[in-house]
Amino acid sequence: MNSHDSLSRRNFLTTAGAAGALSGVALPAVHADDEDTVKVALIGCGGRGTGAASQALSTKGRVKLVAMCDAFKDRLESSLNSLKTIAAKKTDGTAIVDVPEENKLVGFDGYKQAIALADVVLLCTPPGFRPLHFEEAVRQGKHVFFEKPMAVDGPGVRRVLAAGAEAKKRGLRVGSGFCLRYCHGQRELVKRIHDGAIGDIVGMRAVYDTAGVWDPRKTRAECQSDMEYQMRNWYYFVWLSGDQIVEQHCHSLDFINWVKQSFPVRAQGMGGRQVRTGKEYGEIYDHNFVEFEYADGTRLFSQCRHQPGTWSLTAQSLQGTKGTADTRLFDGMVIRAGKEVWRHRNNNDADPYQLEHDTLFDAVRNNKSQHEVEFAAYSSLTSILGRMAIYSGKMVEWEEALNSKLDLSPKSYAWDAPPPTLPDKDGYYPIPKPGVTVAF
Repeated sequence: MNSHDSLSRRNFLTTAGAAGALSGVALPAVHADDEDTVKVALIGCGGRGTGAASQALSTKGRVKLVAMCDAFKDRLESSLNSLKTIAAKKTDGTAIVDVPEENKLVGFDGYKQAIALADVVLLCTPPGFRPLHFEEAVRQGKHVFFEKPMAVDGPGVRRVLAAGAEAKKRGLRVGSGFCLRYCHGQRELVKRIHDGAIGDIVGMRAVYDTAGVWDPRKTRAECQSDMEYQMRNWYYFVWLSGDQIVEQHCHSLDFINWVKQSFPVRAQGMGGRQVRTGKEYGEIYDHNFVEFEYADGTRLFSQCRHQPGTWSLTAQSLQGTKGTADTRLFDGMVIRAGKEVWRHRNNNDADPYQLEHDTLFDAVRNNKSQHEVEFAAYSSLTSILGRMAIYSGKMVEWEEALNSKLDLSPKSYAWDAPPPTLPDKDGYYPIPKPGVTVAF
């Protein structure tokens, strides 16, 4: 924006406060002697949370990390030490890490206090907590960066959509962690496809095949309860991660939805556990395949797996009536249409994770529109739809997934509360069985 078009931080906060008063809530404000500083709270201090906070601190202007919240004190302290080191490298003094002891909040309920202290809240917990935390951030009138996926089940998606509608009404800025939409090369590729470079799309493929993620961090004997054990090893439990198709493959599915400018109407698929079969791997699958159908009849063939020693690929491919388009994570992309070939390498592109935060913080500072709830919630639902089809072994309709009453969240959040699934006497968790498991 030109300087005469942009609002000063002081004017923006005055205007935003007035808008908040009209809707019955005060939007974020700062003290007059600190008018150019955006205060940030980090909820969820794992690897991605630490990365998100680092990127927030690296945006233009003064940013102060003022509060942190995590279920575990050791995770919080490790993250804080890393962020102090990162902030020290920004020598102009605009990255400030000032988290006093009273703002180091540990446990299930500290997020409310952390949110109250900030202008912008970074929601980076395991996905199962995000609808709950997003609702609270909107209730308190805060701007939000929301890691993907937004939820792990239909009820969670509905909660996010409802809170998102309220956020839009209140003028709150919301950014999402679907980083492919911030890649310069991906944006150019999608623009060319939308401009007709490969004609009408007739087929699609999305692949997220890797060796796996981190191994379980704690044994059951090292934890005080099943709740702690599952929280420490959150990726391996569906109520926390949603399984690989939801937690990671959602990136690839979001890309296809972006290209299609729509969402699938139904899905069917298959999957299972073939390699990661030990009790330490909780209850999730290690391979998945889903056929998604869109309203125009086109189909997306989607696969993802976590199996060490196997071929790895993270990519999307599209077949059109005039040509093809292919994109690979960390590699590049190519469009082929007859003799015309367009290529892009990612080598010199800006970091999309940083661009997510640059865009959000620019919107907060300069009163620009930023609302990434609907597409992010529906792309999350796309991956949930796929998991439902895999676990149940049935054809599942979009509306069945959206309106599902199967709520995966625990009845209460406490260390002595039972999580949604419990192990048998030998320590093994129940594994979904297609044709038997009720998945929606």
